[in-house]
Amino acid sequence: MTPDPDTTVSVTDIADALAARAAQRPFLIGVTGSVAVGKSTFCHALAVALEAHAAVTILSTDGFLKPNRVLEAEGLTLKKGFPESYDDARLQRALADLRQGEARVPVYSHVTYDIDETREETVTVQGIALIEGLGLGNVSNRLDLSIYLDALEEDLEHWFIERFMRLWHAADHDEASFYRNFRHMSEPEAEAFGRTVWARINLPNLREHIAPARETADIILLKTRNHGLSVSRWNAHQG
Repeated sequence: MTPDPDTTVSVTDIADALAARAAQRPFLIGVTGSVAVGKSTFCHALAVALEAHAAVTILSTDGFLKPNRVLEAEGLTLKKGFPESYDDARLQRALADLRQGEARVPVYSHVTYDIDETREETVTVQGIALIEGLGLGNVSNRLDLSIYLDALEEDLEHWFIERFMRLWHAADHDEASFYRNFRHMSEPEAEAFGRTVWARINLPNLREHIAPARETADIILLKTRNHGLSVSRWNAHQG
């Protein structure tokens, strides 16, 4: 059953409707939205619900970010997550290979906040692939369906600061963590720094580069502060 606009939905509702739409295999679904909107969490929950219908693979676009050394050389350190910080050609190749059932992909570490240039992983797909993250604007032609996770900007900032401070605290016990760079700050200083990062980097990226994907998405899901979901748009017609 296709969810109606403006109705509250569960991840199971979404999975059931998507499974009915995903006739051919492999079926590639793009999931995008702002930093901190919960794309990874949503995709993992959706994958569990979809397993009742088909085998599911998750691929994050984080692995297609340029290495930090390259970003620094190109003057893009403060543009990480912007379109120009991604290796579009490599992502295009990976999605083309995934369409054939298997792709070799880079590995990204959220601990070091960088690509592990010594590693690659083999990703296979027999049923449904969820391609989640930023940087999907130039590869929409490779996808069968697109989902945009939407939320109010104040909620996005709230979730971003929650995550930033959680990682900041965890870095006290992890010398490899990128967030250890900020452990010299007091807690109020760290939170203020996080809000500056949001205002100067993530919010402009959202408004200028991420939010436009909402206009072309097949499905728009609105997320509330308590992580509930409702349908804003559902154009994923049975095909």
